[in-house]
Parts: sequence; structure tokens; C-alpha cells
Amino acid sequence: IDAVAQLPGFEDAGFDTAQAVLDESAKFCGEVLAPLNVDGDREPSSWKDGVVTATPGFKEAFRQFVEGGWQGLQHPAEYDGQGLPKLIATPCIEMLNAANLSFALCPLLTDGAIEALLTAGTDEQKQRYVPKLISGEWTGTMNLTEPQAGSDLALVRSRAEPQGDGSYKVFGTKIFITWGEHDMAENIVHLVLARTPNAPEGVKGISLFIVPKFLVNDDGSLGARNDVHCVSIEHKLGIKASPTAVLQYGDHGGAIGYLVGEENRGLEYMFIMMNAARFGVGMQGIGVADRAYQKAAAFAKERVQSRPVDGSAKQSVAIIQHPDVRRMLGTMRALTEGARALAYVAAAHSDIAHRHPDEATRARHQAIYEYLVPVVKGWSTEMVNDVASLGVQVHGGMGFIEETGAAQYYRDARILAIYEGTTAIQANDLVGRKTVRDGGAVAKALLGEIGQTVDALARLDGAAAASMKAQLEKGARSLSAVVDYVVANTKQDPNAVFAGSVPYLKLAGVVLCGWQMARALVVAHANRASDPAFFDAKIAIA
Repeated sequence: IDAVAQLPGFEDAGFDTAQAVLDESAKFCGEVLAPLNVDGDREPSSWKDGVVTATPGFKEAFRQFVEGGWQGLQHPAEYDGQGLPKLIATPCIEMLNAANLSFALCPLLTDGAIEALLTAGTDEQKQRYVPKLISGEWTGTMNLTEPQAGSDLALVRSRAEPQGDGSYKVFGTKIFITWGEHDMAENIVHLVLARTPNAPEGVKGISLFIVPKFLVNDDGSLGARNDVHCVSIEHKLGIKASPTAVLQYGDHGGAIGYLVGEENRGLEYMFIMMNAARFGVGMQGIGVADRAYQKAAAFAKERVQSRPVDGSAKQSVAIIQHPDVRRMLGTMRALTEGARALAYVAAAHSDIAHRHPDEATRARHQAIYEYLVPVVKGWSTEMVNDVASLGVQVHGGMGFIEETGAAQYYRDARILAIYEGTTAIQANDLVGRKTVRDGGAVAKALLGEIGQTVDALARLDGAAAASMKAQLEKGARSLSAVVDYVVANTKQDPNAVFAGSVPYLKLAGVVLCGWQMARALVVAHANRASDPAFFDAKIAIA
């Protein structure tokens, strides 16, 4: 946080600011959003005659969310945002996800729409849409998927026909549109992938369009209802309060849309939004994992079953005293804390990439951030499946009972390794764009930093530091060997490389998260005398 607070524009965003913002975020998430989480699971958003009504309580919670300025936390002050670093916004987003994942999905997609428009929109589009999105008066969506085109966007068929006034008429069907229709905001700004006439085949012929639910007048007021309608919402395993819409464009003459950037560059622009969303989904995994851990730990302290195996008590004790329960809880906490630390480090790299005065420094940190995004998304969302499953296991038979609440985290978590790009898609990105393209340079730079942490561990006394050093060295050697193999063999034997792409991503996740835990261990060693109980726990979890 000290390094980020030295960046231009972030001078007032130091530790004290971060602590104050996080305290307020915790209060809002704990008091307003968390109590609605179970309600959303039991009484999901509903659809009737094209109108989607959010779970009771969500609309009021969303009003409090936007009045608190939370949507604009990390967005530019010139568009009425608060302009805080991503490093401060990220733990707030984590708390949002931990408290109520279904609710948190709505601002996540709005964040992505804001970033896409700020990067690729015209000045007029930015002025017309971004302040309203930041204020939360309007929300945003991302419209990629179609019935015949799941993750393969080359198959997108939605079309956009140019009109004489510079607008387009959009026709087609989009599916799996998160918060694609709802009653929590005045307007919904859809960012839609579609093809213009005579566009090239495949992904190089896709353009991006703004298609608002209500057209926007020149004075900023809302005009006529646009020709986009929700024909149904999905019935899902989890995140039930988040309406997943099927949207129909152009059934009554064509939905009015406005081109973002240039024709046929839509996927390039959409990737801005997708990268923001992918990092955000990684934070969803971390948030849900932490909540599953909290619930399991609280249950283990209260549930009394069986005498301790060491004979230290003659009566039954709380199950947290049993070694295997402690193992499960320790595993849950270690996986969650490692993933959290890596995500926060990635957020700091993003801040430096955007704000540092030196161009070469910005480029270096941007490359690191881009390497870490598929790891944060892929690893954290795979991790939460394991952590939420352990959460059910800690509860025993009660974990299988819906009323206990542990099962909801397990169900909600399952989508996270699927949407915004499956783990395989993240792994393919890690191989192709993030490793092969630069010859493994970023990966090797990170391995060099890991080597410095290994050296720091070698200077510490104690079995914990020695064990961590040995494990980190072993992991780094394995990761280095995999990076070398990927760089050397992708062109000549792509099937072999991509068959191992997910294991590569998981190895990178384990090693990079383990590296963060090792750094924490070094800090804990140095500060142990000030708070032995706290820092001993950090050392044990590492």
C-alpha cells in the first residue's frame, strides 16, 4: 500500500485511507448484504411477462450501495468516481462477494462496462454513459454468448445494420446475460457483440455496440424503450438471486445501438471488459472461500462431538479440537489466504501499470498483471470448489442439509470456474498469450523474485522457515521446467502442451500463492515479538 500511495493521484490513498474504507465496506457488507444472501437463494429473482423482479430486499440494498459510492470506488474522479487504487477496491469487492455473491455480480458487470467505455468509447459516449454507470443509476451488462456460440465467439450471428444517422439496428439472441434485466436501476446499458454487413468471418468480423434498455436523450434524460426484451431467465444450481437472462434484440424493428470504437474490433474491446470481469470472478472465488471458512470455523467451535484422541478430556469436546477438523480448517484458510495475497499483489501491479510516471515501468507491471489475471481467475475459482467442499465436510451430515447454509456456498461456487472463461480457457490464455508470446519472460521474472524470497527464508531460523524454503524451491523448479517446456514445444506439439495447460495453471497458482505465503512468513518472523499469537498463526498457516 505504501508503494501504491506514492503514485501520482494516489497520494492520499495510504494505509489510513485504506483502513477507513475497508471498515465501512465491512459494515455495509455485514449489516446489509450478508443477511440477504440466504433470502436470495430461497426466493430468487423472478420473471413475468418480460419483467424481472429482484429478490425482496435487493433493490433497497442496491440503493444503499450506490448512495455509499461503492460502484465508483476505483473509477476516475472526472466522471464522479472516487479514484481510489485497485488495491483498496479489491478487498472491498472481496467482502461484497463473501457477503452476497448474487448481488455482487451486478456491480461487477457494471465495472467492466465502465472500463470498456473509458478505453474504447468516444468522448460523447463517455460523457453520456459513464457518470450514470459510476453513480449506479444505470447498470451495465456484457452480451457475448448466443445459443449456438458458447465460448466460441467466432460463431456469433447477431447482426447490426447501419442507419443513416450513425446508429445501428441490432438483431439477435443473447443468452447467459448476468443481471440482463432487473428492477434495481433506471436503465441497463448492454454492451453487445454483433456483426455488421460484409464483416469478415470469425472473430475478426465482430463489432461492439452500446444498446441501452432505454434510449438516452441529449440532455441525459431517458427516452423511449429500446427493442431489447428479456424473454426468460435461467433456473440455476446456485447464485439464484442473480437473474441470468435470455435477451432478444430486434423483434419489433431493431434495437438501436451505437458502435464502440471501430467496426470489426469488438472482441478486442470486449477483452478489456472480460479481463476486468475475470479478475473480478477470481475475487468471487476468494470471497466465497473465505465465507465458507468462516462458517465452518464457527460451526467447529460450537459443535460438540467425541472425546479427544489424546485423552486430554473425558467428555466430548468441540470438534475444532479434533486433528482432522483442524487439518481441514487449516487447509481452507491457507488456500484462501494465499489466493487473496496473490490477487492483492496483482491489483498493486495494475495500479502501478496505470499510474507510474515511467513508461517502461508501466509496461513491465502491466505485463505482470496480465500474466497473473488467468492465474487469479483460474486458480482461485478451482480453489473455492475444494474449500467450499471442505466446508460441507466440516459440518458433517449437517452440511448436507440446506438449512445449515454450508451447501449454498458449495452450489454458488460451482459456476465460478465456468463463466467468464472456463479454467481451460484461462489456461490456454496463460500458455498462448502470457507465456509463449514473450518467450516466458514474465514467468521467469516472477521466478527470479521467488528466488529472492527463498534466500530470505534461508536466513531465518526454525523448522517452519526451513520447510517453506524447501517446498518453495521445489515448486519454483517445477514451474520453471514447465515454462521452458511450454515455450519450446507449443508450436511443434500444441496438443501435448495444451493437454497440460490446466495443470500448468494450477502449478502456477500453487507456487505463486505459496510464494505470497512465504513472504508473509518472513514478515511474521520479523514482527513476532509484537504479537506472538497472531504471527505464530500466520507462520503455521504458511
